[in-house]
Amino acid sequence: EKPVSPEPQAEPGPEPGPGRELQSWQWLVFYLCFYGFMSQMRPGESFITPYLLGPAKNFTKKQVTNEITPVLSYSYMAVLVPMFLLTDYLRYKPVLLLQGLSYIAVWLLLLFGDSVLHMQFMEFFYSLTMAARIAYSSYIFSLVRPAQYQRMASYSRSAVLLGVFTSSVLGQLLVTVGKFSFTTLNYISLAFLTFSLILAMFLKRPKRSLFFNRSEPAHGEASPSELDKMHPGPGQPAGRKLCGTPLAGWRDWILVRMLRELGASLRLPQLRLWSLWWVFNSAGYYMIVFYVHILWNDIDPTKDTTKVYNGGVDAASTLLGAITAFAAGFVKIQWALWAKLIIGGVTAVQAGLIFLMHKTGSIWLCYTAFVLFRGFYQFLVPIAIFQIASSLSKELCALVFGINTFLAIVLKTIITLIVSDKRGLGLHVRSQFLVYFGYFVVLSIAYFLGAVLGTLWHFPRSHHQPLPLAQELRSPSGEKAAQVLSLQDGVLSNLQPEATTLAPEDGAWTAGPVLRDQRAA
Repeated sequence: EKPVSPEPQAEPGPEPGPGRELQSWQWLVFYLCFYGFMSQMRPGESFITPYLLGPAKNFTKKQVTNEITPVLSYSYMAVLVPMFLLTDYLRYKPVLLLQGLSYIAVWLLLLFGDSVLHMQFMEFFYSLTMAARIAYSSYIFSLVRPAQYQRMASYSRSAVLLGVFTSSVLGQLLVTVGKFSFTTLNYISLAFLTFSLILAMFLKRPKRSLFFNRSEPAHGEASPSELDKMHPGPGQPAGRKLCGTPLAGWRDWILVRMLRELGASLRLPQLRLWSLWWVFNSAGYYMIVFYVHILWNDIDPTKDTTKVYNGGVDAASTLLGAITAFAAGFVKIQWALWAKLIIGGVTAVQAGLIFLMHKTGSIWLCYTAFVLFRGFYQFLVPIAIFQIASSLSKELCALVFGINTFLAIVLKTIITLIVSDKRGLGLHVRSQFLVYFGYFVVLSIAYFLGAVLGTLWHFPRSHHQPLPLAQELRSPSGEKAAQVLSLQDGVLSNLQPEATTLAPEDGAWTAGPVLRDQRAA
């Protein structure tokens, strides 16, 4: 009996294993996508500005423009880095719960707050939700194998975009067709957010993360970082445990070595160019998205809420942004030669659209200009991601995108303090858009000058040697594309529309697939 008993137990063991694993993975994908979809269901978000300026709250445009909205930039800059570190240290799920609680705090303050101070606290809690978006971005890639990164990126990104689009359309239908008040919309949003918080409670907590928790759950031994495997130290075999203490390992083998790698990578012209674009153009883009809803209300201060089409515009801009980002994956250009010229041209067109928004008295013309403005930005985002990620390891991508995003937020905060805050110039919203027009004009001139100088520098050399082929942005089909798509999933969280007093997910801290990915502008 003893020789016979092991056989019936050993044979069935291998067969159900893969089946259960596949079933578990499919359920995990479905649950994460459903959570990602539900977390975007905030139909009242597109109408926050008219809600604050309307009879329900009765704040003045000056209060919203110069006292309430600027708080978002300051608090976001303050919490971004700590939230990034906490996300990795706490292994994602606690930060997702904090994000859900912060969303509920935002809508409770919107519904029951009645002072400028209450609305400033509302902006602070919203900055927490923005900074915490990295948790969902990173979380989904910590639970699956590298071979599944590309599919997970595709599924999760589609779920988020579908949620944003559905939320915007639902909000617009409830306002225009159902004639719901903005207050009722906010109660509906609060109900959705409460449900998404409940969903977050049942998420599985990963056992590993990129920096602080790198040990393998099965063997209890430290998992070497990608940089460790690529560049093992002298006498240090790849994959070996690097240091006796976690603190020394972090200092000697993660941060220092990554910064050293980053310093060497900055010699790459494409990395410098697209990082500069990320910082300067994203800062200007954020300013437009943050304040455009106030501009719409200034152009058309209608008291008839059924004629406020913010939700429809946000849905249209989300759809166009998704289309242009997808189309960018099939553009094949020698970017080393044409990148500055294309960036300069797109930036110049964006400057023209900003001037149109500043000058026009037609709300529909302003709507159209904003949708196109966002579409042009979203077109360049995946190209920038590929150009930056193609020459870096995944961990270094997380660091580079994080630094670029943080610098963009710092620059946006400086602009906010000077242009928008009442302690600075405290400009009217139309005057602000004139300043942003000048900002984009200066950027486009700088890019065009760079293109001219680059051409003059390459021209004499082209007679002696062929121009090196530049990397092309391809549709995701290979191993590198899987990494890029995973990164793109993070950064393109920005394709979601937001109310001006709130903010887009474009500001989400972006990371590579092992960590990873703003939102919807």
